Amino acid sequence: MSLKSCGIKLDVWCLCDITLILIHKILFSQIGRTERIDDNLNPKFHKQIVMDYHFEEVQKLVFKVFDIDDNNNDISQADFLGKLECTLGQVVSSTNFTRALDYNGRDYGTITIHAQEQGGEQQSVHLSLKGVKLDKKDWFGKSDPFLEFHRQLLDGSYALAHRTEVKMKTLNPSWKPMKINSRRLCNNNPDGVIKVECYDWNKSGSHDLIGVFTTTLAELEGVSAGKSWALVHPSKKGKRGYRHSGEIIAENIQIKREYSFIEYIQGGCELNFVVGIDFTGSNGNPQDPSSLHYIGGSRAYRNPNQYVEALKAVGQVVQDYDSDQLYPAFGFGARLPPTWNVSHQFSLNGDPHNPDCQGIQGILTAYEQCINTVQLYGPTNASPIIGNVARMAREALHQQQASNYYILLMLTDGILTDMDQTIHTIIEASELPMSIIIIGVGDADFDDMERLDSDDKLLSIGSRVAKRDIVQFVPFREFKNVPLSKLAASVLEELPGQISEYFNEKRKKYRLRLCVDTTA
Repeated sequence: MSLKSCGIKLDVWCLCDITLILIHKILFSQIGRTERIDDNLNPKFHKQIVMDYHFEEVQKLVFKVFDIDDNNNDISQADFLGKLECTLGQVVSSTNFTRALDYNGRDYGTITIHAQEQGGEQQSVHLSLKGVKLDKKDWFGKSDPFLEFHRQLLDGSYALAHRTEVKMKTLNPSWKPMKINSRRLCNNNPDGVIKVECYDWNKSGSHDLIGVFTTTLAELEGVSAGKSWALVHPSKKGKRGYRHSGEIIAENIQIKREYSFIEYIQGGCELNFVVGIDFTGSNGNPQDPSSLHYIGGSRAYRNPNQYVEALKAVGQVVQDYDSDQLYPAFGFGARLPPTWNVSHQFSLNGDPHNPDCQGIQGILTAYEQCINTVQLYGPTNASPIIGNVARMAREALHQQQASNYYILLMLTDGILTDMDQTIHTIIEASELPMSIIIIGVGDADFDDMERLDSDDKLLSIGSRVAKRDIVQFVPFREFKNVPLSKLAASVLEELPGQISEYFNEKRKKYRLRLCVDTTA
């Protein structure tokens, strides 16, 4: 991630020799420093500051501006002119991030920061490959071949980028069409070496190498159908009479431009954060300290329960990408006054017509008030809230811009009563601009919930199959003894890929465009 600052304006009576330093607020380490610009109250710095960007983390930054008078550029002898504290997420989500420069509580001009992604344009490599006359590796029967694609690292070693499915008992396999991101395949380097290994699968996990070939993205761009690569086994290479161990044939290769998550965010896409909280009776009486909803004690000394901690961990990351900071928040599984009927979807703030809460703190305030108002009951039905957010997301399909993506955070203490209906609802939602994060609170057996998080294969029920994986599930108890930032990282790390994958696919189908031309 490259940061460029410009337009600092200082209310001082003389010209200054200005430099800017970027510091990591948590680690107190200097990330970078601009050049010094002499005799200028409105400097535009040329030197860029480069740092890693992690969507799933809150990366707190401090920009400090100094007037340096000596020729040694010694900061310890410089005059401090002001600072700006922010997060990298705030900078990334703005085309140009402008804020006041603070000096002892006073505005001391402004600072403007522009974030630009490094690494060149992203592309997706679409491959349809088959093998011909592969070596037989099994004593009885034919080989069970699969392919592995590896990108070369700076130190010359290789990292796995993609693995195909296994084709059983064949020496002439045809693998399913595959799609690999160019950054993952070769770090967007057209001349970076891509090593492709063909293995014979073994149940023991000790797979037998059939052969290897290498290629590059530049070569793949010029390949037409019918191109072949010989698989060579390293231990057989150079032996008398040995040619190769079979061939890999290109049936179809296409390389297409893909927009990244950052490009969609800077193009105007908003992440709409929605919360659903379980108010079923299995949580326990909120007045009992053993309850998962217990929030007793004085406000100054109370310990947050798991619902509060999970909400804070995820919310403080996502909030940087929602400009209005208004979050719909719902509860489910409680009896509501005055009729005391069970509701599977109700507004935490008590307003049935407007469930929006102002900021993460607004959700927490509404949650605390709700706990003291409703009666915990049951059953645990998640499909109504998921269906409601799906309806919100469906409205976004009418837009011709990648302007809205919905993130539903569901917090629950047990297995869903309406599991089949929830699966049906998630499958319907899988074609919409939304993702679902489910965090299991408490010590219940969440094995059945893992079914919703379809990392290995797409979620299905009967003949219906999801279009893509949109659910991430984790039990809160796995993060009890680690910083809550680890919880946020675990549930959010797949989100940028889900968002860019969705909009790139829709862009091809519906001619979707970015809200703002970020290439200008």
